[in-house]
Amino acid sequence: MEKTLAELERVQTQILERISKLELLLDLSAPLSIADPDSVPSSNPICDSDTESRLSSILRTTGVNDFSFKKVPADYYDWPFEARRDALGAASIDHLCKSIVLVNTQAPSNVIDCSDRNNSKYYVVVVQYTARFNAETVKNFLYLLNNGQIAKKKFNLRLAPEDTSLKLTGFEHNAVTCIGMKTDIPVILDEAIVKLHPDFFWLGGGEVDLKLGIRTSEFIDFVKPFIVSCSGT
Repeated sequence: MEKTLAELERVQTQILERISKLELLLDLSAPLSIADPDSVPSSNPICDSDTESRLSSILRTTGVNDFSFKKVPADYYDWPFEARRDALGAASIDHLCKSIVLVNTQAPSNVIDCSDRNNSKYYVVVVQYTARFNAETVKNFLYLLNNGQIAKKKFNLRLAPEDTSLKLTGFEHNAVTCIGMKTDIPVILDEAIVKLHPDFFWLGGGEVDLKLGIRTSEFIDFVKPFIVSCSGT
């Protein structure tokens, strides 16, 4: 009987020691105070900085120096253009631009990728938020670019599905940018952006809450886009 009690006492002591150790560990790993914002780890602490760092490196190594990245709040796209302009320090609401991926739904069966920039399956078009994109002008441009050797009916540019856009660019909706895309998609820059003064515009920066401002002339030198008048007000 005494032997059984002694064994129980030994087991009880071991359990109490383990409980003490667990309590100590819990104290050390207790959540940090929400009152201290610097102590709260981000849910994705390196994603945005990695994106900015990667795109900045691409720009600098290709001779682009006049650019800037800015973080915006999560509800940025709920704001009116004037508020977005002020948040970015843009010259006007006309300097706020977006990149959209288009697919040629009537391309010949042998046109399946972006290997021929004159007759690509996909294009990225950069237009102002304040303008209305005109797909017909792009259709006419591509027809003339190919010297009329491809029937005009074989050009029908439509907005690519979001999953296709993500697969081609590596960027999600509201984050698409022409810099550092997974696929070398030919770019069409609306002529209205080229005519902006000052010549520094804003577009997506690779993350939904990251925007890129860039000198137009340097953007053109680097991206080498087709410049097409493809919008109206």
